[in-house]
Amino acid sequence: MKVLIVFNREPYDNTDVTWNGLRLADTLLTNGHEVRIFLMNDSVDMARDVCKPPLNYDQDLSQMLMDLIARGVVVKVCGTCMARCGIYKNYPYFEGAEKSTMGQLAEWVVDSDRVLTF
Repeated sequence: MKVLIVFNREPYDNTDVTWNGLRLADTLLTNGHEVRIFLMNDSVDMARDVCKPPLNYDQDLSQMLMDLIARGVVVKVCGTCMARCGIYKNYPYFEGAEKSTMGQLAEWVVDSDRVLTF
């Protein structure tokens, strides 16, 4: 099954929403499903080296994303959001997180069996 997970939230927003979405991505991948991730809005910070967990948070969400990339998950990040969204506006995305477009997201939505948003 092809699963597309779209993240929208700031990675460290005082909730575990993003962490749980990444955990689900890992579980789906482990269970043999094809997982693709698209980051938009403030979630784009998760794909930047400069993004680090706050002192009171015990999970490194950027590292979790890099681990998924290393396991073959394709991660695309909204190019427009690079300059508009997140705390770290205009900082580059780390290797493996591909700058992308709304058109690519639209193609992925049509080509997926399931689309989930976090």
